[in-house]
Amino acid sequence: MPVIRIPQEYNEEELYVALEPIFGRSLYLKCEGFNFAGSIKLKAASEMVRAAERDGVLTRSSVLVESTSGNLGVALSMIAASKGYRLLCVTDAHCNRSTRRLMEALGSRVHVVAAPDAKGGLLGARLNYVRALCAADDRCVWLNQHANPHNWKAHYRSTAPAIARQFPQLDVLFVGAGTTGTLMGCARYFRERHRRVRIVAVDSVGSVTFGGAPGRRMIPGLGTSVRPQLLDESYVDEVVHVEERDAVRTCHRLARYGFLFGGSTGTVVSGAMGWLTRHGEEGLTAVTIAPDLGERYLDTIYQTNWLQDLYGEDLLNADQPTADLRSA
Repeated sequence: MPVIRIPQEYNEEELYVALEPIFGRSLYLKCEGFNFAGSIKLKAASEMVRAAERDGVLTRSSVLVESTSGNLGVALSMIAASKGYRLLCVTDAHCNRSTRRLMEALGSRVHVVAAPDAKGGLLGARLNYVRALCAADDRCVWLNQHANPHNWKAHYRSTAPAIARQFPQLDVLFVGAGTTGTLMGCARYFRERHRRVRIVAVDSVGSVTFGGAPGRRMIPGLGTSVRPQLLDESYVDEVVHVEERDAVRTCHRLARYGFLFGGSTGTVVSGAMGWLTRHGEEGLTAVTIAPDLGERYLDTIYQTNWLQDLYGEDLLNADQPTADLRSA
């Protein structure tokens, strides 16, 4: 029986869903949403806070400031509450309302950036706001998930070894690309410490992470409007881009079987299934990662009016993915 004293001490690391009964192809989905922060971002948040404390950067007089699309903000809010730190989360209008309310319920202040930066979009505007705050107040400590190496180190030390333990004969790992912390941590681990594993990054159409043209993206979590500083493409074997329409369809298909996951999970599963269909190799051991669960998306990807306004009334009439595959 686990007994904990602070919420970040608990994280379920060994739960997988076999997706073959739903999609007809063998793929194991690592579920990362079963902790008190509700997402995989707890790992990066914990690692970055520990490093800042160890280096003497973060003290009781500090004010944590972080740019977040949602889940990291919740994880940091939980940790800040447990440790007595003040936290300001800087997000934008694409952040789910329930996620913003979670951050506030945990005691954090939330600033919502409304206008995109001319070159960097909403993410660029968030980063500019955080930089201005830090320049104006030396109490501000910016962990900066977009450039902090402890982001990817968290997954090098935890996520990737956990997958390797469960799947010693792993052939291909599909990882969603946001800040690329999870992607880079897992890719480095399997390149340096384990048997050769094919690393396939899954990104959203409209993201500039891998050099694509910027476009409208409404689902938070994956994709960027500013190239991530953590990204090293030499560790990535292939890249799959997924349309948001396909990510939503995949989420609803999973929900019809009782599995309610978030938009990032719909994206990576759609991309993985498209890749597996294209390659048609039998007997592959394939794993992907579900960053969170679906409750925070009830007002968006699981809300009929929201979907119809953005994607049209026929969105859920087709289940076939149209993922675009290109080599990195």
